[in-house]
Amino acid sequence: MKAEVIAVGSELLTPKFIDTNSLFIAERLNEVGIELQGKAVAADDRSTLRAIISDALRRSDLLILTGGLGPTDDDLTRDVVAELVQRPMEFHADIFDAIQKRFAARGLKAPEINRRQAMVPQDAVVLPNPNGTAPGLWIEDQGKYIVLLPGPPREMKPMFERVIQDRLVSAAGGARLFRRVLRITGQSESYVEEKVQPLYANWLAAPTKITTTILASLGQIELHLTALAQNDQEGRCALDGAVEHVVSTLGRDLFSVDGKTMQEVVGGLLRLRGLRISAAESCTGGLVLARLTEVPGSSDYVDRGVVVYSNQSKVDLLGVPPGLIAEHGAVSEPVAQAMAAGMARVAGTDVAVAVTGVAGPAGGTPEKPVGMVAIATARVRNARTESRVRTFNFIGGREMVRFQASQAALDMVRRWLLEDGA
Repeated sequence: MKAEVIAVGSELLTPKFIDTNSLFIAERLNEVGIELQGKAVAADDRSTLRAIISDALRRSDLLILTGGLGPTDDDLTRDVVAELVQRPMEFHADIFDAIQKRFAARGLKAPEINRRQAMVPQDAVVLPNPNGTAPGLWIEDQGKYIVLLPGPPREMKPMFERVIQDRLVSAAGGARLFRRVLRITGQSESYVEEKVQPLYANWLAAPTKITTTILASLGQIELHLTALAQNDQEGRCALDGAVEHVVSTLGRDLFSVDGKTMQEVVGGLLRLRGLRISAAESCTGGLVLARLTEVPGSSDYVDRGVVVYSNQSKVDLLGVPPGLIAEHGAVSEPVAQAMAAGMARVAGTDVAVAVTGVAGPAGGTPEKPVGMVAIATARVRNARTESRVRTFNFIGGREMVRFQASQAALDMVRRWLLEDGA
């Protein structure tokens, strides 16, 4: 079954209001095996709303509309749907009686305009609304299902839960959608697609079909796997097999197979190995450590950090030789290595990471442009410092550069822990 959601209301087309109902509806539909293939926001305009609804009905089996069920002239959802399915509107006295009682309970008299909320397309099923005056409606027409729900989430959500339970589970045939989010870093979207694409044909031909969506976001690529299955075991087994294929294809570029963030993955590795980490940050201004400490329980493995923004602070707090900065500049691999080694020595931690770069928008030069960042990791073992260092050239504005630098720093720690087996 294919579904679409239409949020009705001109206010949703302004910067001050956001349609959150569709997110809730999409999640609940997926849980019963109904795929949401589109959503739209429609203004309170009869011709616009009519065009959007009619287009959706041509494509989908199930159409869910939220909003536009109030008593005013711009609440058009009931009227437009009734026109499209060619059903006359009928007045339901029991609905208006319930509205009058709701007003009376607050010491008020129901205005006559509320009678509009008691108008129902012929043969539609009325969905009671215990939290408001606008009832919902369930309409079946030529093999299609149309659900009209009020816009306020406190009214819409409990009503939709009843629709799911009473009507949509059986209509969907009992299957459910199962999802897995895989996260990849250090590679482009096109690289990931090229590597994984040969797997798609096998997944689509499998007894439990798996579909994919690839998304590029800051510092990582996400691969969303979706399986339509009759039960938990079937869904899990299908996705587990697909994940194994991706792991063998992408190797350590794949850092999460269950939706975990980079900071959660790195924290898990540190905890598993009983290690503690410290950080010395310049251009990221403490973002690496902030991300690590977002994770509950991070005190198990995070020790300390310093923000060494000026050259003098690198000398004073980490013991970076002034001559090294003078010779190579603060944004350089030798200085990043010295920062990491100094942090490991000062903190006495098992692992240290250091970041120095040009976040912009000013400060870049032809030799060291905005986005150039040097990152180093260090460990002190048997009075000997081991380190790794790499220079990156990130794109985007200041915040983008800073986030990508923090992601790359955490990823360098992750890869070293995996390779080192420490």
